Amino acid sequence: MSSLYRFGISLDKKLIGAFDTYVEREHYASRSEAIRDLIREKLVLKRVDENGSVAGALVMSYDHHRSDLSERLMHIQHDYHECIISTQHVHLDHDNCLEIIAVRGKARLIEELASHLKALVGVTHLGISFSAYGVEDTDGDSGGAREHSRAREHSHAHAHDADHDHGHNHSHR
Repeated sequence: MSSLYRFGISLDKKLIGAFDTYVEREHYASRSEAIRDLIREKLVLKRVDENGSVAGALVMSYDHHRSDLSERLMHIQHDYHECIISTQHVHLDHDNCLEIIAVRGKARLIEELASHLKALVGVTHLGISFSAYGVEDTDGDSGGAREHSRAREHSHAHAHDADHDHGHNHSHR
């Protein structure tokens, strides 16, 4: 038996016209696919507003030549190790780095981490993207939405040129 449920909705002609334009512009196969995505997006926002469990990514760019910035960024990340799944560090050019931090945990804790990082002098931008994980309902933590043990491995992946040293050790054990 299918887990899909069909229902009908009534919309003003102007609204359905605007929605059909959206469906086409965003390359959805059908109105149903677009509606499903909009509902999921709203439920993720609800989860964030209610400090629910979320997964996501922080994307940050910064000037790594700024005095002690790399060390301060790493120190803050270690303070929030319970919500950081992994990081990826990329050198954009001689002066600028991009760091992508995969996160999972309570929304407010992740927002707090983001605030601490972006407030540092030398961080030029920090964006945050939230996503739900596990069971798609938002009524409490169920199924895959339960938080995992804090005693998991923390990976910290970096890609560097062999002759590039930027002053901090990458071994965490």
